[in-house]
Amino acid sequence: MSLRMSAILSFLVLSAAVISSAAEPPSRDGVRSALSKASVFFQQEVASGGGYVYAYSGDLALREGEGKAEKNAIWIQPPGTPAVGEAFLDAYAATGDQLHLQGARAAAEALVRGQLQSGGWYYHVVVEGEGRKAFRYRADNPGALERSEKPNERGGPGWDRWKLRKGKGDITTLDDDTTQAATRFLVRIDKALEFKDRPIHEAAVYALSSLLNAQYANGGWSANYDRYPVDRPSEQDYPVLKASYQEKWSWEWPKDFTGCYVTNDNLVPDMIDTLLLAAEVYGDNKYLACAERAGDFLILAQMPEPQPAWAQQYDAKMQPSWSRAFEPPAVSGGESQQIIEALMTLYRATGNKKYLEPIPSALAWLNKSALPDGRLARFYELKTNKPLYFVIQEDGREVMTYSSDKLPTHYGFIVSSRAAKLERDYQTVLSGSFPEKRDGNSVAKRPGKVSEGTAAQVRKVVGLLDGRGAWVEQGKLRTYKKHPEGDIIRSQTFIDNVRLLSRYLEATR
Repeated sequence: MSLRMSAILSFLVLSAAVISSAAEPPSRDGVRSALSKASVFFQQEVASGGGYVYAYSGDLALREGEGKAEKNAIWIQPPGTPAVGEAFLDAYAATGDQLHLQGARAAAEALVRGQLQSGGWYYHVVVEGEGRKAFRYRADNPGALERSEKPNERGGPGWDRWKLRKGKGDITTLDDDTTQAATRFLVRIDKALEFKDRPIHEAAVYALSSLLNAQYANGGWSANYDRYPVDRPSEQDYPVLKASYQEKWSWEWPKDFTGCYVTNDNLVPDMIDTLLLAAEVYGDNKYLACAERAGDFLILAQMPEPQPAWAQQYDAKMQPSWSRAFEPPAVSGGESQQIIEALMTLYRATGNKKYLEPIPSALAWLNKSALPDGRLARFYELKTNKPLYFVIQEDGREVMTYSSDKLPTHYGFIVSSRAAKLERDYQTVLSGSFPEKRDGNSVAKRPGKVSEGTAAQVRKVVGLLDGRGAWVEQGKLRTYKKHPEGDIIRSQTFIDNVRLLSRYLEATR
């Protein structure tokens, strides 16, 4: 054999070995080790009082949530403390390692210390120091009576009272999946701890009871409430009505958050998910009944023709209303898609076909409302169905327009269309099959089967872990204008990677 031929054969053998090695699934021990290393780093180096914010500079000197975050503050809305805690729970479920349960428990204890007298959570929590005095935390007021409406107080509980913000340090917010995310996490860890941790169990049940009592007779919720709702808002003050169009509406923001019932930012679907989880974990039908009432609200809130979809917010007459200065009375291409998914979720949970009835006309509206590029506008003008946008004037004012030119970047005025997928899911449901709700972190169709693409992704994630146990990426903390682009650590990246590795372990168990 010639020297050249020998070299070629040697190269082919070596190449085959490399390819074979690359095709080998990642070592389970190596994946478990990476999970442990990342978990230790986040718990010991990143956490503040057991909780987390959104992002950190690579050296952990700077922290941010929706805004700049001091060392003594943690964030609640995802991807903050509850979302990180759920990732720890996923790792615990996949490995049984107490290390991950320890991280989840510390996050839950941070939420217990941040729960308000009103029952839920504000966007952030002050974990220690004088700043806590500005909030009515239950943990700091043992035995204190919750602020509630006096029985003879005019108007009773409800948006007309809550929006006055008398309890400024006691505002439970349902915006951006804040209180819902915290409640779901506490329910999950309560089950993992076999309901034996009394403070965590009581916090979960207390939050759920406040959510039940804050629900209006029509099944909807406001975006927040500033006292514990001892009684539900009265149907006399907030009658059950079907959604309708007002005769006239102003293009000018009334400088008031006039929305009584809110669907904005997935509020009602997040509530339904929370209540269905509580019903499953605690076996209590009152949570299922509350979720069903929320579905009844979504049926009521569907606008009549020519726009059989949903608005972001409604007034007490169930007519679309203003919220923020760039959220007009309109039908929403974003929220409508989320609501269709929520209705199918409720049908899966209850088998009641009434939750499917609004879907065909809503899907038809999505299809006819698509923009030339296939996407959807966030807002469509009432009755005319013309897309609405906002532009920023030289004086800083945001002005409504029909033109999508020069849109500001702080808000998603154009959203992706999921109409085709929603149609497929709806047809699958009609056929008698219930498509699983799966997120992008799923790693296998069935245990023991992992694609090479997924295995490569797992190998990459494990390889990107640095010596500290951190996943570091290039980026910029957006709330620090003078902070140059560089190394940052994101909670969302930690969550996504931990879930990927956890599900890999589950799939190859």
